[in-house]
Amino acid sequence: MHSNNKPKHKGVVVITGASAGVGRACATAFAKKGYDVGLIARGKDGLEGAQKEVEALGKRALYSQVDVADAHAVEEAADYFERKLGPVDVWVNNAMNSVFSPIMDMQPEEYKRVTEVTYLGQVYGTLAAMKRMNTRKKGSIVFVGSALAYRGIPLQSAYCAAKHAVQGFYDSLRTELLHDKSPIKVSMVELPALNTTQFSFVKSRLPNKPRPMGAIYQPEIAADAIVYAAEHNRREMFVGFSSMKAILGNKIAPWYADHVLAKDGYKGQQTDEPEDPNRQDNLWEPIPGDHGSHGRFNAQAYKQSEQLWISKNRNLLLGGLLAVGALVLLR
Repeated sequence: MHSNNKPKHKGVVVITGASAGVGRACATAFAKKGYDVGLIARGKDGLEGAQKEVEALGKRALYSQVDVADAHAVEEAADYFERKLGPVDVWVNNAMNSVFSPIMDMQPEEYKRVTEVTYLGQVYGTLAAMKRMNTRKKGSIVFVGSALAYRGIPLQSAYCAAKHAVQGFYDSLRTELLHDKSPIKVSMVELPALNTTQFSFVKSRLPNKPRPMGAIYQPEIAADAIVYAAEHNRREMFVGFSSMKAILGNKIAPWYADHVLAKDGYKGQQTDEPEDPNRQDNLWEPIPGDHGSHGRFNAQAYKQSEQLWISKNRNLLLGGLLAVGALVLLR
C-alpha cells in the first residue's frame, strides 16, 4: 500500500548493505526525504523487505543482489540503477562484515574476506559512483565509518583494520577532489555501537554471544546522520558522545585506551548468554530471511542522540551564542 503523502522527488540514492541494519534504516530514511532507492546486498529476502518499505513510502525501489567484494558486479548494479531509476545523486558505502575472534585464532582467508567487504566494498562503490558523477559534475558519496576507524579494539582486528583503511582512502579521495576543484561532495560518518542485526550474524569464536560495546544507539540515529551528511558539505560527522570520546581520547592518550580496552574490551563485547558454536554466520553467505534493521538490544539502545542534534544544528547554536555575546557586550 502506498502512502498518500508522497514526498517531493529529490533524486536517486544507492545504498550498499541495504538488506538489514544501518543500510535498511537508511533506505527508509532516504525514501522519507524524497529519494528513489537502489538497494545492494547479498540477501534476497532482506532486499525484498527493504523494497516494500520504500514503496510503502511512495518512492520507487529496485534491488541488485550483489556481493560488494565483486567490483564488476558493483559496476553492473550501478549501471542497472541508472537505467531504471535515473542518475545516481547519492551513493552510501555501508556494507560491512566482521569476525569476533582473538587474532591468534583468526584465519588468513577471514582477514581477506572482511577486508574485501568492509574496505574494498567501499572502494568499489566509490569507483562506480565517481565514474558517473564525474561526467555530470555533481553528486554525493557517504562513507560509513566507525569510531573503530581511529581506535582499534580487541577481538575485532579484521573489522577495525578495514575501517582504518576506509578512513585513509577517504582522506586521499578528498584531497584529490579538492585538487581537481570537483563539485562532488564526500563525507565520512563515524558511527558508535548500534543495535543492528550484525551481532547475531557475524562469525564469532567468543564463548558468549557478542554485543555492542559501550553506549548502544538505534540504527535510525545512524541513518539520520548519513542522510544529513549526504545533503550537507560536512567533511566528517561523529555520531554519539561515545564516538567522540573514543576518537578524541585516543588522539590524546592512546596508551590509556590500550590499558582500558585490555581490561574491559573482552567482557564488554559479550553478553552473559553462552554462544552456540554451531550457529549460522554471514561471513561467506547471507543468512536467509528478512531480519529488518534492529538487533536484540532494543531495551538498552538510545532512540536519540543529543550530540548528533548539536552537530546538525551547530551553526544555529553558534549564531545564538554570538548573539548573546553581542548583547552582553552592548549592555
